[in-house]
Amino acid sequence: MDDLLNDFLAETAEILADAGGALVAWEADPADRAQLDAIFRLVHTIKGSSGFLALPRVTALAHAAEDALDQVRRGQRAADAALVTGVLGIVDRLNMLCAALGQDGTEPAGDDSAAIAALAGQAPTGAQGDAPPETTAIQLRREDDLQGDLHSWRSIRVPLPLLDSVMTAVTDIVLVRNEFARMLRESGASPAVIASFDRLSDSIAGMRQSVSQMRMQRIDKLFAPLPRIVRDLAQDMGKKIAFQTSGGEVELDREMMENIRDPLIHIVRNAIDHGIETLEDRVAAGKDITATISVAARQSGNQIEIEVRDDGRGLSPEAITAKAIASRAITAAEARTMSAKERLELIFRPGFSTAAKITAVSGRGVGMDIVKANIEKIGGIVELRNDEGRGLTILLRVPMTLTIISGLMVRAAGQYFAIPRGAVREILLENGDTVRIDRVGGGELATVRGEQYPLLRLEDVIGREHDAADDADDRALVIIRPGQGQSYALSVAAIHDHEELVIKPAAPMIMATGLYAGTTLPDNGRPVLLLDVQGLLAVARIDAAEAGRRRDGAAEADAQASAARGAAQLLLFREAAGRTRGIRLSVIERVEEVPAAALFESAGRIQVRIGDDIYPVHAAKLPAAPDGQSTQKLMRLHDGQAMLCYPIAEVVDIVRLPDAVQPAAVPGLIAGVVLVGGEPVELIDPFWLMEQYARRDTAPVAGHAPLCRLAADDDETPDVLLCLADDGGDIAPVVDAVPVIRLRTAVAATGPDDDTVYRYDRQALLDALAQRVGGRRA
Repeated sequence: MDDLLNDFLAETAEILADAGGALVAWEADPADRAQLDAIFRLVHTIKGSSGFLALPRVTALAHAAEDALDQVRRGQRAADAALVTGVLGIVDRLNMLCAALGQDGTEPAGDDSAAIAALAGQAPTGAQGDAPPETTAIQLRREDDLQGDLHSWRSIRVPLPLLDSVMTAVTDIVLVRNEFARMLRESGASPAVIASFDRLSDSIAGMRQSVSQMRMQRIDKLFAPLPRIVRDLAQDMGKKIAFQTSGGEVELDREMMENIRDPLIHIVRNAIDHGIETLEDRVAAGKDITATISVAARQSGNQIEIEVRDDGRGLSPEAITAKAIASRAITAAEARTMSAKERLELIFRPGFSTAAKITAVSGRGVGMDIVKANIEKIGGIVELRNDEGRGLTILLRVPMTLTIISGLMVRAAGQYFAIPRGAVREILLENGDTVRIDRVGGGELATVRGEQYPLLRLEDVIGREHDAADDADDRALVIIRPGQGQSYALSVAAIHDHEELVIKPAAPMIMATGLYAGTTLPDNGRPVLLLDVQGLLAVARIDAAEAGRRRDGAAEADAQASAARGAAQLLLFREAAGRTRGIRLSVIERVEEVPAAALFESAGRIQVRIGDDIYPVHAAKLPAAPDGQSTQKLMRLHDGQAMLCYPIAEVVDIVRLPDAVQPAAVPGLIAGVVLVGGEPVELIDPFWLMEQYARRDTAPVAGHAPLCRLAADDDETPDVLLCLADDGGDIAPVVDAVPVIRLRTAVAATGPDDDTVYRYDRQALLDALAQRVGGRRA
């Protein structure tokens, strides 16, 4: 086929898909001049392109529709239902011609006078022309995402099987990459080899992201024909229906979208035929005569949820059961043992129908069983949410794609599970200094620096016993944000690692639990289930809404109260250069991702804007976002007063701080070196960092509570007290006859009589200790 004709067909198929929905929307609001102008431009584009390619039938049809719409624009014709029906007839005829052009490469002969006469409101004379088919034989579509701009058409056609083969190859590369990474870790390879591997890994990640994006398409393309279907079927049945869609910006794999198209159309047609009552019945029920059908899409982890809702009569479990018994699908004895949910799901039985009579739309017993089978075939599930007398909601939950995602590997009940890294907000140890857990009303709440989260324990949600081999001190909390306005804490036995994971649909029985979003094969070769972070909430019946949560402002008190609950913890992280380092968990407020554009250079320093605040960033130059991403991961370090951000590539693990620390020779960024898992890890000195970024005008922290007691145990009288104090102020001794060393937050002393010590001046602090304590303690 000629490349020019190929481009025309791709463009025209996209325009016709948009025009159908736009016409229905314009019919509902004829005064919307912007919508009318948009439709006119679409038809005008087809006319102009077809004239250049010498396609007389296409040109004549488009010209007739353009003339009719132009008459409305000039006020010479009313925008009525007959006009819209006529233009939709032209759209159908153009779809038929484009299908023939795509098959044969030439425009077929025929007479379109009937369609043009119907548009003009005239009775056709002579030949009736080609009857437009009920459905388009071939759905042609452009192979790239337009992003809504009809003037940026630059594309080439790539067969989907070729894209599939590329995706399969990339998937295999990622799996081999993961296996190679494990071998490097176990072999103790040289830093040079690891650095080369990291560069290769970055290239693979970029290639994987590009291939995945090539297969994705906005779901509003799936919704495009629905307004026309609703309009035509509602008119045939004498019903008034307002149709709404939302979530069109959600992206779905193209092949997955094709598998969903027919089930979705069938569900919408069923809603019109079965769900929506007649006008008389709606009036008798006290309802508005105009019914509503809505279709909404949203992303939940690695799944897409499509919700079809109507405000019709809903389903009657009793009526469904009676029909099933009458048709001998079940026995009366079986019906008595069935729950309401099981009775509703009888509509998925092969050959079952609730229609009173056979119509062109339904009643033949072929429908919801096929819908369920097709959705489950691609690893999805169908869920019914019934409100008898008020409406029905059908939820389709399907995998977004056979894709590769970044995942956090966790352990619970002796098994490993994966969590989408995009949903992970923060990782902490359950017995960490900044965490408090309380039992409230039969459940648990985790308070992290004063912010409360409902707590789920993974073993309890999946119905498994806690593994006796798990160390309670290693339990971690993963703060998860499954969607906007929701967050909760998930308790797991341990954090394992971050990996790039190839996600595939799991078996229908597993997906039906609502707990999992797919299955994956990590580098150790053992299958792992990907957790559905939204599904966990649904199964646990927990409200994770952030609105109305109490912020008690007692973060510092919580931290102090829990500080004695164990040894210091170490957060291991990887820097952009690939080096793994560690820092005490107690100084980290949180790890978060910010837009790369939020970082800027000013006054000789790198800074970042987060919300309404600006914080310094420890970086000599603006850090480059990894893997071409548009975000940068930052650790927020907090010393009780000042905040400093430290750029990192990723979090590796949380471990206990080893007792043996080899200190650095001189003060600096590195405080020393420890062995973690047999490997040397450099420790960051957060207080040295804070000193480098200290501001002379920093406001002091008021209060006289001791910052530190130097004593062997709590019952022993301390030899010295360290506390923060106002510059130049007096402080009463906390314990009689115990010397006090006052630490100021400002770099400079207030005068010659100021006996306070700058909080980060180590030598001055040691001198003060020697002076106050001396040799009192042997």
